[in-house]
Amino acid sequence: MSTAKTASTFWRAAGMSYLQYLNKSASTVRMALKEPAKRKALTYEKFGYQKAVWKDGVQGEKVVVGIVQ
Repeated sequence: MSTAKTASTFWRAAGMSYLQYLNKSASTVRMALKEPAKRKALTYEKFGYQKAVWKDGVQGEKVVVGIVQ
């Protein structure tokens, strides 16, 4: 069995998608950091969505749709 095949088996066996696996891994690494690197890294976990309507090639006002933590 190749290394790539073996490594992918773990997240699949856990019933996770690759994106879920990456997010969980990144979150675990961020929580393991010491201050002040931890505080800075935790800001990357939060992100927000904005939407805007384009009309005649001009972008309208941006509206915050939500913030994901």
